[in-house]
Amino acid sequence: DVILVFCYPKTIITKIPECPYGWEVHQLALGGLCYNGVHEGGYYQFVIPDLSPKNKSYCGTQSEYKPPIYHFYSHIVSNDSTVIVKNQPVNYSFSCTYHSTYLVNQAAFDQRVATVHVKNGSMGTFESQLSLNFYTNAKFSTKKEAPFVLETSEIGSDLFAGVEAKGLSVRFKVVLNSCWATPSADFMYPLQWQLINKGCPTDETVLVHENGKDHRATFQFNAFRFQNIPKLSKVWLHCETFICDSEKLSCPV
Repeated sequence: DVILVFCYPKTIITKIPECPYGWEVHQLALGGLCYNGVHEGGYYQFVIPDLSPKNKSYCGTQSEYKPPIYHFYSHIVSNDSTVIVKNQPVNYSFSCTYHSTYLVNQAAFDQRVATVHVKNGSMGTFESQLSLNFYTNAKFSTKKEAPFVLETSEIGSDLFAGVEAKGLSVRFKVVLNSCWATPSADFMYPLQWQLINKGCPTDETVLVHENGKDHRATFQFNAFRFQNIPKLSKVWLHCETFICDSEKLSCPV
């Protein structure tokens, strides 16, 4: 029989065929604990609404981290308190996996100086939840539209950037492993300027404000330009981002 599993950034939804062995929805338990199934278009639907519930395990859901993948496991079982059982017992096991590391890119500024990728058995995805943003000052409260123009006189001024995750469970924190700039949208372009390496600033002009503590990691650096590249006017910023499970790991890692 077909079991459908939908892995979302914060929620897992599982659907099993309606009464495949004669069981009613009220006789099936998520994790063997919760009788919360509902009828949904020929299926019995069960929902894990939050990957980080207050009691750490929603209806017996288990999780583990095997670098670089997060795994969430659960099952749906039949349970009947009557004296005799006439239906075949069922046990539907399912899982969702999520990658922990993604690349975020953003055109930073135009020298007259994001996309994020997270794939996962269903493989769930954090991809649409991550963004690389620029801000007007060190409060990181007002976003700045990018790319933006920097005049020659502004070279050396402070720029403020951050990677933000929206809609993820609170257990997940954003960690910047590395950030670097290139004069091309290609993150592997041979000419690079490293800003953050292994979570640490590469020199005294880079300041990491927050990393691995919340849904957003922020830093600042001095504006600059690449020399002798007349056909490439933009500077692109790239960040390798790690989504850290604070219930399993010490963040940042």
